[in-house]
Formats: sequence, structure tokens, C-alpha cells
Amino acid sequence: MPHAHAPHHGTQHAPRHQHDADGQADILDLDAEVLSEHIAAVIDWLPLRTTPGRIVDLGCGTGAGTFALLDRFPTAHVTAVDSSAEHLQRLRDKARTLGVEEHVRTVRADLDGADWPDLGTPDLVWASASMHHMAHPDRALRKVHDILAPGGLFTVVELAGFPRFLPEGAPEDRPGLEERCHAASGRRHAGHVTHRGADWGGMLVAAGFALDAERTLTVSIDGSRNEAVGAYALAGLRRIRGSVAEDLEAEDLAALDRLLDTDGDRSVLRRDDLAVRTERAVWAARRD
Repeated sequence: MPHAHAPHHGTQHAPRHQHDADGQADILDLDAEVLSEHIAAVIDWLPLRTTPGRIVDLGCGTGAGTFALLDRFPTAHVTAVDSSAEHLQRLRDKARTLGVEEHVRTVRADLDGADWPDLGTPDLVWASASMHHMAHPDRALRKVHDILAPGGLFTVVELAGFPRFLPEGAPEDRPGLEERCHAASGRRHAGHVTHRGADWGGMLVAAGFALDAERTLTVSIDGSRNEAVGAYALAGLRRIRGSVAEDLEAEDLAALDRLLDTDGDRSVLRRDDLAVRTERAVWAARRD
């Protein structure tokens, strides 16, 4: 199953696949660093009845949720599940660096498949920005319901799209460029990311859960106070360029390339007005 904020790519050419996988992993790492306070706020908000001892992180990527959950619940054991071997290896490396490898088990699996691996009987299942990539999310929701311990909580976190970084009117030579790029990306992905923006509350209830709570968290992080925002913006805009270059007007593509030219005067890394702006919607559902 793909994770986090961009779908996995195929393995048509191994070198390119490795490059794409590393690029996505870098974005996931930056996402975890920049949005760490917001991830922690979501975890603190969860309507847990007891401290979870067994946690499953579905579509764990490089471990943003895994390590945030362990930071909040240090005695817990987390089963981290993803389809990417590269992401799981990076997660294991981080676990060793943080000294929590005994609390982390990684499982490589495609959760769109009919047969799931044994994930135990968790008290908490966490799925951040991963459910919308599934071809059959209703089936996956029922699977989660079946493995959860009675009274256990399932948390679905979804982004309202990839973050925006530039202020209105930027860049000065092509105002509105970022929104046009996102619009082009949305059109390109509409056919195969069909569950983005889905009514997860209704789908959770249909799968047998009791919906405990839901909320929308507005994210706005000033880039002048966080050095990682520039790198996050650069990686994110590079990712978008890779998917929409053929759909942009020549002037827009040239302006985007100027933003991505790290040696140029108009590089995104030279801007002092960057921010991270997005929203996270969260659903907490219980198996009674």
C-alpha cells in the first residue's frame, strides 16, 4: 500500500525507481520534521480510554507516525506496515538511531490485497494520509475493524492536498503559479487517487465502527522560523514538476524551474516569505 503524501511508482526501470523512492522518502522525512508539532497535537487529541500497548501504523512510510506515537506512548510496541522496502529500511535505521528498535516491528505488505499479514490485535491503529490511495478502502476498513481489540481505536488522518508554500502573488514573474501546478496535478491524479476527499466518517460507520470524534486541524508554519521549510518546499515543488511538466504552459514551466534552480537568484531557497499551509482532517472511530 502506498503511504503518505504521494503514491508509489512502478519499477519499470530500477535506477529511476530507486531515485523516485529516495525522493519520496526525503519528502516524508521533511514532512515529519516540519509537521511534528501538529502530528503530536493529533495524538494528544485522541479519545483513548487506556494507554495503548499495541499499535499498528498502516502505510507508515519512513515512520513519522510510528515515532510520534512512540514518543507519546514509550512503552508501546508498534507494527509499522508499508509496501515500500526502501521506506521500511529507513524506518528501521531511525529506530536503531533512536534506540527504540525493540519497540518496532516492520511488515512489508500491500494492504489492498485480500489477504493481510498477521498484525496482531492492536489497541490503536493509525493511518495517516494512506487510506485514500487504496483501491478498496471499504475492504481495508473492515479488515481493521476485525483486527482491533474490543474498545480499540482507529485513527484516520488525511491531508486536504499537498501543502502550499508560496504567498499569494508569488512568484512575481508568474503570480498564481503554485495553484496552477496543483490544479494540473489534481487533474492528472483524479483518475487513480479516487478516494481523496472521501467521507471517511460515513465509511467508518458503514464498516462497523462507532465514530467517536472528528476534527479539522489548520496548519500554518512560518518558514522564517523553521529552516526545514525551504528544503520541504524545494522537494515538494520538484515532486510536482515531475508530474505536471507536460501540462504547464511554457512560461509557467520556466518560472517553476527558476524556483527550483538552487543556484539562481529566484530559487525558492532564497525566499524569506515561505510558509507551510494545509489542513488535516482526523477521524477517531472505535470498535465496540
